[in-house]
Amino acid sequence: MTNAHSAFSLAAMSKVPWTDEENDLIVADYFAMLADDLAGRPYNKAEHRRALLPLLNDRSEGSIEFKHQNISAVLKGLGEDWIAGYKPAFNFQTSLIDAVARWLALHPDWLGRLPGARSADGLREAAQIWIGPPPTLSNQPPPQELDQMLHIARKFDVAGRDERNRALGRAGEERVLAHEHATLKAAGRDDLARKVRWVSEEDGDGAGYDIASYAPDGRPRLIEVKTTNGWERTPFHISRNELAVAEELRKEWCLFRLYRFSREPKAFELRPPLDAHVSLIPTTFQASFH
Repeated sequence: MTNAHSAFSLAAMSKVPWTDEENDLIVADYFAMLADDLAGRPYNKAEHRRALLPLLNDRSEGSIEFKHQNISAVLKGLGEDWIAGYKPAFNFQTSLIDAVARWLALHPDWLGRLPGARSADGLREAAQIWIGPPPTLSNQPPPQELDQMLHIARKFDVAGRDERNRALGRAGEERVLAHEHATLKAAGRDDLARKVRWVSEEDGDGAGYDIASYAPDGRPRLIEVKTTNGWERTPFHISRNELAVAEELRKEWCLFRLYRFSREPKAFELRPPLDAHVSLIPTTFQASFH
């Protein structure tokens, strides 16, 4: 076979859609690397690529690399963490989304994982969380990319999944509690730090906020925490009661959005009215008999 013919054959092969078997293999390989990445264990991307080559249908290392970037994009849409070294690449096939969903269905513990062992006493000494600007029209991704992300999030009800993940929600609240203590102590307000309450833990859900804290000047801060392992635009659920309390207590209430939680958490805050920042879409309806 001539070099020209060989090059033509490889180019043609690169355009052949990946089979479900190929997708399953590369997705499993990606998650193996991601597990090492999150745990801080060393791994070699080139070795992973070379090990995959004989298992696939004459794919090139370049096509494997790009498919790993596609998987990063799928995980971003799913509100999950991804390998930073594989920048998300979009316009991927639906079959790849299905392959990631199959892997997650076979490994349900993955979505329930939490970073490291945590204790309330240890967290009270934790550093403050980086708080940046919330998502806006001016800092949103390109429309096609954003549409693909939001389509995946809706299809798999990412907001509902995070809401049902009680361990994730509790760990997020615990981390924000530590942040509030650290912020007040850094401001020289140990007196206020001692008065901060984890309301949802001490009194149960229903107050419309999770933590009762203070600004350094003594003003109350009523904080509703929403946590995700995903990126800053991952959708979230908010209850009718939380919205009502936000409206009633506008000056004190804030939504503390904690994201990239499985790595180094970052956050932004939203203040009422919430519909000035996000689109509020009814997802459930109460049915009563006539």
